[in-house]
Amino acid sequence: MIELIAAILVGTTAPPNRLFLQTTEARIRIDEKGFITSFISRKAGKEYCPSGHPSPLLSLSQHGELLSPLSAKFLDGEIDLIFRNKAVARIKVAQKAHYFRFQLLSLANRGDVDNVVWGPIHTNISKTIGDLIGVVRDGKWAIGMMGLDDNTITGEPCEGDVAPMSYIVHSPDPIKYPIPPQYKDGQTFNIGGDGVSDVAFYSHPEEYFQQVFGNGAKLEPDFGSTLAYHSRDRRKPHTAFYSLLPGFQGSRPRHQVCDPMNLDFIGSKVALYACPDSKGLSTIESIIQSEGLPHVMMDGKWVRDPTGQKPDIAWWGPHDKLIEYANALGLKAVQDEGQGEYYANPADHWWGNRVAMSGGKSVSYKLFTDALTKHGIKYGLHTLCLFLQSGRCNDVTPAPSDHLDTILRTKLAGPVSATAAQITVTDPSYLAEDGTWPMRDGANTLRIGSELLTYTGISETPPYIIKGIKRGQCGTKAMSHNAGDELAKLQMNCYNGFAPDMDLMLTYADYYALVMAQNGMQYVDFDGLESTLYQGQGYLGVRRFFRRLFDSYAKLTGGKTIRVMASAVFAGGWEYNSVCNVGGDNNMFDPVLNRWGIEGKDIRNGFGNSYFPPTFGIQTYRSDWSEYDAENLQAKSIGWGATYMLGLSQDVVERSGEKQAIFKQFRLWEKARALGVFTPSIKKLLADLNLKFHLEQSGAKSFKLTPTREIRLSGLVGSEPKQISIANPGVAHPLEFSLQVAGPADGCVITLADGTELICHQKMAAGQFIICKAARAYLADKFRKPIANLPEPVGSTVAHGPLSLGIQILGAAQSSFNLTVWISDKAIICR
Repeated sequence: MIELIAAILVGTTAPPNRLFLQTTEARIRIDEKGFITSFISRKAGKEYCPSGHPSPLLSLSQHGELLSPLSAKFLDGEIDLIFRNKAVARIKVAQKAHYFRFQLLSLANRGDVDNVVWGPIHTNISKTIGDLIGVVRDGKWAIGMMGLDDNTITGEPCEGDVAPMSYIVHSPDPIKYPIPPQYKDGQTFNIGGDGVSDVAFYSHPEEYFQQVFGNGAKLEPDFGSTLAYHSRDRRKPHTAFYSLLPGFQGSRPRHQVCDPMNLDFIGSKVALYACPDSKGLSTIESIIQSEGLPHVMMDGKWVRDPTGQKPDIAWWGPHDKLIEYANALGLKAVQDEGQGEYYANPADHWWGNRVAMSGGKSVSYKLFTDALTKHGIKYGLHTLCLFLQSGRCNDVTPAPSDHLDTILRTKLAGPVSATAAQITVTDPSYLAEDGTWPMRDGANTLRIGSELLTYTGISETPPYIIKGIKRGQCGTKAMSHNAGDELAKLQMNCYNGFAPDMDLMLTYADYYALVMAQNGMQYVDFDGLESTLYQGQGYLGVRRFFRRLFDSYAKLTGGKTIRVMASAVFAGGWEYNSVCNVGGDNNMFDPVLNRWGIEGKDIRNGFGNSYFPPTFGIQTYRSDWSEYDAENLQAKSIGWGATYMLGLSQDVVERSGEKQAIFKQFRLWEKARALGVFTPSIKKLLADLNLKFHLEQSGAKSFKLTPTREIRLSGLVGSEPKQISIANPGVAHPLEFSLQVAGPADGCVITLADGTELICHQKMAAGQFIICKAARAYLADKFRKPIANLPEPVGSTVAHGPLSLGIQILGAAQSSFNLTVWISDKAIICR
């Protein structure tokens, strides 16, 4: 008997009204009311159940109220929980090596119960809230929950079963980032911006502002945090009143009557785990494998294994040099961003010569991916996931599918001719709501049979007449209809198109799998992933779409898998998404100036809290990058455990003066990354925003890492010398600097610390550089490409201590300049 075994394991005799369970890491106690009253780390003996806040093992949701159990009866491997509405939940209990497993077998006297909720589980952990998947962490210990079936999704029941985006005030380190007195821990704010621009969503740069990305876990300032998963009875319609982007005038909440599905909460099951934080991912993986859940493998590694993460390429323009660049950089996956955004259309299988080459030539995707595959490079396109657009999708035009997703359904009160300008309906519920929430006002589309029409409003009293009708929209024809025919208001996406319902969604998963297999593609970018939420079924839609996509692709390709990038990480997609390289450039991270953007900070924290890699988004290769800038991008990626896409085009790369050095160093960092030579302490150093780094190989599996401080100075100078003083606190090393002039000049004189004059007699254009690299100095264009070597020999060394440089700009009364000096420290061996 499980309670007896557990009692023996903990060394006590359990009374019949208590249940003790344990894994290798943790021990819990469930009391006579069905509450978890103790949650202990076995090794440390630390209690994680907050005093005065026991946790119901299971709660019932009825008419929006959450009911906790009143009593529990312990059977052999099962628990009966009794509730005040007379419902009795029978739960199967199992203690595994690394987790506790609970499954709802039955619910007697269920009455009006619409959801079951596992938990909410209360903990006294508050440092890190992993709301995407439901895990809380304090740096040493992690407690988490996982749904073990598709219909068991994160969080307590909420409108739309989706966590609304918001900011919460919560400091990850109250000493380093104290919360100002005008705020309080747990206070919530709207995400900011205008609700239209993605970048504007991220509006608070302070570290104590953290964006909410999910609802699997939430901060409870009074005692710590809670974890919860729930399962809904989806066999009957349910009405939600919500918006994916609350708090904006153009995206107001509105009602959606969600169509029924053949899914109930009986059989709902979860895993509850606790372990050292360092074992969090491996514990989740063991649960996935033990429970037979999708265990996505990519290049021989589990998709969530941090050692398998590496940068990709985002490509623009002609493709002639793509393979050459990818091989030179050591990168193996390409998103073709320059091909535009592909909208789903079952009539379009991406045939034809669509891959542009130089000279106006083009080839087919299949021919191109075959060439890439020979080099082990995955290739994919940027798609608008499930956005079904008029004129671009044969499920909309010329005849709309019966499975376009709906907001509501009603009936015609009388017959309608093909030329009628008025339509009456039997039930006006919610038709007066103007606009669908992803849009500004006025996006109202109705479907009657195979006709689409738009309208502006409806009368407030009977007969309920729909106003402002425009017949035969979106390429459809106005037709006659009968009294009693269904009128459905359609869900619309943010581009004034439509979305599939939960059944048609699976057809589109099959479609994507097929066209990718046909074209030899192993990579896809799902922008607009929120289209899997439009159906009002929450994160269930995300999970069903991905499961079907991966299953179908595997069947078509003999077991291969897909590398997926998406516009967001949602619960239900966490276990499938390889990366989420959203945003880009300085909004995310600036490798030149070594600083995070607001979006980068928010996504770094939000993703990282749930064991998903942060991202730098698309980092566009800049022609004026120095070798140190590119190396810093790689160093910070490794230090922060972040992914990104390196944005490339042939035009930009070929005018880059330091291309060869950058490509060589980039590949070297990739080699070191693959060998795993960077220890946790070195990664912490790499993440330091005050440093850049230079990497050299010192042995077959060893590397020399040189921390470097980049000193940037700017000002005005003319023909009179200007003295620049800096300090070298470290070891002596060869002098390296670059001087960029803002305006034209007749030349330049730089006086080095040893008195040597570095003279440029050549006329200089605005933006050009003088670059000194130890024994070589040269004039370079604005992209650092050498124009002419400077005649004087250079061999200056930066000694320990103060360093002085003199600068003169010839032929200009005053000119602004930017000086960058690199000060190196003692090298570290990584192996």
